[in-house]
Amino acid sequence: MTSISPAASPALPVLAEVVRSGFTEGHHRGSLVVLAADGRVEYALGDPAAPVFPRSSNKPMQAAAILRAGLDLSGERLALAAASHSGEDFHLDLVRTMLSEHGLKPDDLQTPPDLPLDPVEAEAYLAAGRVREPLTMNCSGKHAAMLAVCVQNGWDTSTYLDPAHPLQQLVGQVVAEAAGEPVAAVGTDGCGAPLMAIGLVGLARAFRTFVLAEPGTAERRVADAMRAHPEYVAGTRRPDTWLMREVPGTLSKMGAEAVQAVALPDGRAVAFKIDDGSTRALGPVLARALDMLGVDAPVVSRIGRAPLLGGAAEVGRIRAAF
Repeated sequence: MTSISPAASPALPVLAEVVRSGFTEGHHRGSLVVLAADGRVEYALGDPAAPVFPRSSNKPMQAAAILRAGLDLSGERLALAAASHSGEDFHLDLVRTMLSEHGLKPDDLQTPPDLPLDPVEAEAYLAAGRVREPLTMNCSGKHAAMLAVCVQNGWDTSTYLDPAHPLQQLVGQVVAEAAGEPVAAVGTDGCGAPLMAIGLVGLARAFRTFVLAEPGTAERRVADAMRAHPEYVAGTRRPDTWLMREVPGTLSKMGAEAVQAVALPDGRAVAFKIDDGSTRALGPVLARALDMLGVDAPVVSRIGRAPLLGGAAEVGRIRAAF
């Protein structure tokens, strides 16, 4: 695996600051890029050309590769193939169905055992006396689709996460094509799947590619399914769902280590990464970026709200600093 380190780079700019009782007690640095409708870079902070691991923000490209490999998914199933789901019952039920439709079972999943991603669901899950399962891990929908296309094509299901596997080779091609740049490094994601590094400019360009793709193409089918069924992409209490539900035509997907990519239906797009990986700053930075894109909707304020508590009282907030 290629090693890429930003250690020698100048300090990245502050994207968000932590203000408690009127005192700024911390900062979150990172890089961000905004693309205009014609695809040119309209605004940039930090080093958005430097490769990053987009983590789950790569899932639309992985889902498009599954379609290109021949699996005929649509609707909720296709949205779940691109999901970091919350582990709600309707997510888990559909993963089980997708597996059984291809003669598979939850034991075939190579996702690590995990709790539901949503804290409310995780508390209920534990209160019911249940334990961590591969099925419950937030990437199980993607893995179910990957296994299904392997069954359909006669590919080895035991090695479906190997970077040399035909499916993962195709994923790399789709990522590079959508981003308009070569994959800079290949690593292993938290779910065990191969992970392709690209720059934030490339990530924003990829999301722009998906929303502007011709109807019927794999890219457009993924974008349409995600936008039509956002609760399957995330969950009922998640910002990606709120944004895609309340701003029609928007494609949105967060990734671990504080990565976010969004594209509007006219091709305007944003991608950013908070360098320390803190997801608590995602909402304020995303809300500010949406303001810059001209999104005027109540959901922007909802996404941007990140209060700090002192006891049971609100005593501060995390706010965008650009």
